[in-house]
Amino acid sequence: MAAKVLDSYTLMTFFQDDPGADFVRGLIHKAMESGTSLLMSIVNLGEVWYSIARTNSPEVADQYIHEIKGMGVEIVEADWALTRQAAVFKSSGNISYADCFAAALAKLKKAELVTGDKEFKTLEGEIKIAWL
Repeated sequence: MAAKVLDSYTLMTFFQDDPGADFVRGLIHKAMESGTSLLMSIVNLGEVWYSIARTNSPEVADQYIHEIKGMGVEIVEADWALTRQAAVFKSSGNISYADCFAAALAKLKKAELVTGDKEFKTLEGEIKIAWL
C-alpha cells in the first residue's frame, strides 16, 4: 500500500463515527500491520485540534492528538517546499489554505490523499485522491 495523506476531514470522520469511519478505521489498521506511511501536515493536525477544542475542551483536544500520534500517523512539519506548494494550490483554486497543505503533502510525497471534502475536487488532476 502506497503512502496515504490524511486531512482533518478524514480524522474527524473517524472520531465522530460518521459515514466513512469504517473505511478510515480499516486504513489505519492496514497501515499499522503493513508499515505503510500515514502522513498528516502539522497544519491539518491543528485543524483537528481546534475542531475538537471548540466542541469539547482544549484538554480533550490534547487527548485526541495524543491518540492520533499513537495510531502511527507521521506528522509532517511545514517547511518551505510544503508551504510553497500549498500556496501554489491556494493561488490557483477555491480551496481553504489548510486543505492546500494536505494536497501539497500528497503531491510532494507522491501519496494518495484520503478525504471526503469536496473542496479537493478541483485538484483531482494534480493529486491522487481516495474518496471516503
